[in-house]
Amino acid sequence: MENTQQKLGKRKTYTPIDVSQVCGSVAVSLNKEETLSVDSLKTLPNSLEENLHSGKSGQDLRVPVLNMRGKPLMPTTPRKARILVKENKAKVLNRCPFVIKLNYPTGENKQEIILGIDSGYKEVGFSARTNKAELISGELKLRTNISKLIEQKSNYRRTRRNKLWYRQPRFLNREIKKGGLAPSVQHRLDSHINLVDRIKSMLPITEVIVEIAKFDAQKMQNPEISGIEYQYGELQGFEIKEYLLEKFKRTCVYCNKKDLPLEVEHIIPKSRGGSSRVSNLTLSCRKCNVDKGTQTAEEYGFPKIQEQAKEPLKQTAFMNLVRKYLVERLDCNHTFGYITKHKRIKYNIDKSHIHDAFMIANGSLEERCKSFEVTQTRRNNRSIQINRRGYKPSIRRQRYKLQPNDLVRFDNKEFRVKGVHSYGKYVILSDGENTIDTNVKNIGIICYGKGLVFKKMEVNGIPLQPNFEKVEDVVSCQV
Repeated sequence: MENTQQKLGKRKTYTPIDVSQVCGSVAVSLNKEETLSVDSLKTLPNSLEENLHSGKSGQDLRVPVLNMRGKPLMPTTPRKARILVKENKAKVLNRCPFVIKLNYPTGENKQEIILGIDSGYKEVGFSARTNKAELISGELKLRTNISKLIEQKSNYRRTRRNKLWYRQPRFLNREIKKGGLAPSVQHRLDSHINLVDRIKSMLPITEVIVEIAKFDAQKMQNPEISGIEYQYGELQGFEIKEYLLEKFKRTCVYCNKKDLPLEVEHIIPKSRGGSSRVSNLTLSCRKCNVDKGTQTAEEYGFPKIQEQAKEPLKQTAFMNLVRKYLVERLDCNHTFGYITKHKRIKYNIDKSHIHDAFMIANGSLEERCKSFEVTQTRRNNRSIQINRRGYKPSIRRQRYKLQPNDLVRFDNKEFRVKGVHSYGKYVILSDGENTIDTNVKNIGIICYGKGLVFKKMEVNGIPLQPNFEKVEDVVSCQV
């Protein structure tokens, strides 16, 4: 197999331009000069690395198709999709990714389609393929502000509760149920499930394979740990403050003074992503702890002290906790990271979430397609606005029709909504370069940006998704 790929890789065949053409078929229509003479016709090597960078790798190989009942069928080519839409045999159901829905009954013959999911803490890679080509691929960027939003919501409730002092108090009425997950972890788990459900709604997936992992936190922090130390951890025989006193020799790490009352404090503050693990704790005197936020980093030597803080293990804890929930809820097969790495090295491709997902789906030499960048958009559906400039809280009686990330049309061009002001009468639009402030009466909605939003993934500023503007006048985009 490898020798064959090497031979094909070295093969560079071109059709000569100045050579007389020889009839190669008995069919007259195939012996025309325009069909026989093609400039710079080159045979591409049949290798995965070359296929990733070939001319077809940046195109839509297939367009998802739904039947009249909204069930996914085998995808079709972009050309046939345009013809069906122009002949009113189908309508555009979604714009990005481009999905059509048939207006007439048809057969439901389906082939094997494998979906690979590269689960992660911040990004999730996905890739669906058949035996011949990759149908869809991309990377989902998960939201990382769930904890801050929950804290903000708690502050809103506390403030409102303080004003309603005459009501009977309530305590511990929002605790997590036994066996439940933390809200931030539950959100990431639900995002994985929603992504798989979204792809299944577009393609007739026959098998889902998820990569799971189990990490040893003790070994990650100290590869040489063993025996009783491994069993009881770093704090064996110590309380936290006593452990820090022994570790830092009862000295303030900022001013190096001894014989002072010392306080336990975070090297990297929690407001900047620091954790409460013992590796992120240190000792300082009261003065240094207070002046830490007002002085420069060079004056107090923060970089040297922060070198003592090891990388937080939030991602490790998430993967260890969620792996069994993910496989159970999806009812799918699973693989492991070392298997994916072996396949990636075998085909000599770079590491990324998208390539890993393709390997997880048992991909090899199939033709690759362009990729999507998927983000999560949260629509602002709250009606109560916070205090501003000392005025009383104003209540928005009606939710604004347009919100950030909505795709709209203005002056025959497409824009994304960046913001709304003047009680929803004016919106701020952006096309990536220019910003426009206009009245909502001057724009038309194309599709709302909510939930999982698929966008064109660009490489060096060049969009990799084909342009479907030709059918724009006869379609109505929906989400």
